[in-house]
Amino acid sequence: MGATLYDSELKVMEVLWREGTLTAKRVSEILGGEIGWNKNTTYTVIKKCVDKGYVRRDEPDFQCTPLITKEEACQDMTNELIDRMFSGSSELFFSAFLKGRGLEEKQVKHLMDLINESK
Repeated sequence: MGATLYDSELKVMEVLWREGTLTAKRVSEILGGEIGWNKNTTYTVIKKCVDKGYVRRDEPDFQCTPLITKEEACQDMTNELIDRMFSGSSELFFSAFLKGRGLEEKQVKHLMDLINESK
């Protein structure tokens, strides 16, 4: 599943990844407290997540269960970014990433370990 999550959908998913299965009412309460969303806004975004297959809706009480993990969404969104902005080239992506950020020695070592593991 190519997880294209818009900012609003990501806010709903973050709550579900952090808290697990919740009622839509509880998601609405949490997002109301955190970012000021009202119930209608929250329910509209949850419905979009359900329609896209990212969240399962169960009764009773409109239980919301995430169907993708945060890691899956991150991987899909990263792949989409690389495809769209870097013509599918991981090398160009890493080059742009490294030019835009300074890395500490510990971070460089960790990245090198990851690269070596992926070979």
